[in-house]
Amino acid sequence: MSFSPITHIRHFDIAVPDFEKQVEFYKNHWGLTVQHDDGDVVYFAAEGSPEQYITRVRRSADKRLDLVAFGAADREAVDGLAEKLATAGVPLVFEPTDLQTLGGGYGFRFFDLEGRTVEVSTDVEVRQHRKIEKREAIPVRLSHVVLNSNQPEAMRAWYERHLGFRLSDTLNHPHAGDLFYFMRCSSQHHSMAIARGPHASLQHASFEMRGIDEYMYGSGRMIRAGYRKIWGPGRHRAGDNTFTYFIDPNGNTMELTTELEELDEDTWHPHIYDVQQPETSDQWGTGGDMDEFITKEMFNDSDDRHLFVAPPL
Repeated sequence: MSFSPITHIRHFDIAVPDFEKQVEFYKNHWGLTVQHDDGDVVYFAAEGSPEQYITRVRRSADKRLDLVAFGAADREAVDGLAEKLATAGVPLVFEPTDLQTLGGGYGFRFFDLEGRTVEVSTDVEVRQHRKIEKREAIPVRLSHVVLNSNQPEAMRAWYERHLGFRLSDTLNHPHAGDLFYFMRCSSQHHSMAIARGPHASLQHASFEMRGIDEYMYGSGRMIRAGYRKIWGPGRHRAGDNTFTYFIDPNGNTMELTTELEELDEDTWHPHIYDVQQPETSDQWGTGGDMDEFITKEMFNDSDDRHLFVAPPL
């Protein structure tokens, strides 16, 4: 029996001022497929994923994280979660209904503790997808998203209480305290994480590759294309996954990864990793140390003025 009404992450949606460059980045370099384009909104799918889309880009004068969307097992789970949240006083954007977004389905939206818009849905039409072949260096699926917060302890407690997420691991600094909470809704080490930062924003989004070779070929392709690499290639300790981080045309951080750890729910106990130990950030020692420059890049632009403001459907 699942411990959370959430089964997996579906997609994250962003609004960007430099719309054409963002579309070109995902389409021609990152390796995603345009699933639908209405001129001002483009939906991107991963060839290996059954999800209709794993990210949506919207043309806007303002940059923001529009939405983070999760899946649920069935309509009963969606209705039960909506009722639970409403009873607890969590503000709903709209109650469970048939969705009008790409792929349809049944779901609802609400604001999290800091005012981000979150969607939970089920019965979304499955996209025709395929096996990613050897040395085909394109994303298989969306791996996870990381959210910056200036109240990470409260955010962790909120997602545990209301959405049933569990803590997998913590990154800690002996003097600064907890810096990073890795949160899971399934056996995947994390589908989301919460990072300590100066404001609410998207810290990074991560895309799963087929394997080590495909991850390295993809990293090399992005480097050769001239996109700014800020960290990697390397392998994290928490989650045991590989990482290479790039800055997209609108200043968001995007990660290529693979081999994210699968946990045994019956035996797993969360670790607290000391970020002062170099192996915590990079077991291989190939990516370079996590420094103040990288941290500031991942702070991103604040979403504060967009919180508790629902994006267009």
